[in-house]
Amino acid sequence: MKSTRILISGASIAGPALACWLRRYGFTPTVVERAPALRPGGYKVDLRGVAVEVADRMGIGPQVRHRATDMRGGTWLTGAGKAVATLGGDLIGFRDPGDLEILRGDLAEILHEATSGEVEYLFGDAITAISDDGHAVHVTFEKARPRTFDLVVGADGLHSGVRALAFGPQAQFAEQLGLSVAVFSVPNHLGLDRWEMACTTAGHIANLYGLRPAADATVQFFFPTPDRRPERHDRHAQHQAVAEAFADHGWEVPRLLAAMPAAGDFYFDSLAQTHIPSWSNGRITLLGDAAYCPSPASGQGTSLALVGAYVLAGELAAAHGDHQTAFGRYEQELRPYVELNQQLGRDVVKQLVPSTPLRAWAQLTMMRMMPYMPGKARLMEKIMKPVREAANAIALKDYARSTAQKKAL
Repeated sequence: MKSTRILISGASIAGPALACWLRRYGFTPTVVERAPALRPGGYKVDLRGVAVEVADRMGIGPQVRHRATDMRGGTWLTGAGKAVATLGGDLIGFRDPGDLEILRGDLAEILHEATSGEVEYLFGDAITAISDDGHAVHVTFEKARPRTFDLVVGADGLHSGVRALAFGPQAQFAEQLGLSVAVFSVPNHLGLDRWEMACTTAGHIANLYGLRPAADATVQFFFPTPDRRPERHDRHAQHQAVAEAFADHGWEVPRLLAAMPAAGDFYFDSLAQTHIPSWSNGRITLLGDAAYCPSPASGQGTSLALVGAYVLAGELAAAHGDHQTAFGRYEQELRPYVELNQQLGRDVVKQLVPSTPLRAWAQLTMMRMMPYMPGKARLMEKIMKPVREAANAIALKDYARSTAQKKAL
């Protein structure tokens, strides 16, 4: 088998998922992660459609179901905090029966446990240089000694370091969608128990959810991206941007803003997608958000990461490590699925945050009237159809069976 030593940058979702499949097929993956350890908790993420099947084929389906959020539902509120509608968990999350929701950190922990003892992890380190000489890839790190690998995979997110080193600056591949998001933990002062609350006004959404009354809750703020975007590592400027965006908002927003500076898990970014002509360059390829981020608005980033890892590893196994063949087939198989989910992300952004007071009023009115509307089932089917189609827009190959059959021959 060719190209057995594979370096993967990123230990969130895509990286460990890829490492798990590669190890099963006989490759030797190494995962490098800048963070000193796995990051616990985090925001809720969805596994929809074929991504659930991938989790089951991986053998982690039972663990994911056991640690699913099991959200009971949520409440939609006016800007003044008046409740206008109560929705069930699947409805408020736009999920079909069988789809799963889990904390990002819990899924990362499950994937790490599935690979620990069999996969080398380099935490607290990062790639500083990559040199592809056509026969191997020579890699230098911030801390570890230089090493040589057959292949390198950038699974290191929207702001991928591997992509910057091997493909070019992020700006040439990023499509900004006009919104920014801030996510952080706050004391669960409302005692939310598998419940979320969404307060919408023109251009803004404040979302608060809690899984257990005794645990912290999570707040998500969506708002128009400022003309002067804060620098990625300038936490103070990011806090200021959020505070200014929601300065005049009611409900619990002032209390949530007051808790923001103390949050150790504060996350801020603009909603963006990654569009790159080719996901591979020689012996280097990209996976997940690094290659084809659909934006958090799509709700499909985690699904694309799991499915992408499954396909990339499967094609490498089917091609016996021939990266030129495997990388081409990986992109051919996955790109239509990716493009449909990226279109979903763009469409959802237009609908997620009403851009004018009239649209905000119309959104709240629809939510208020939905339980009483004739034909509401048809309306929900219309809403769910593009989500369902995007989540199932790929037919999964059975790589394990085909690889076993080739070995038998």
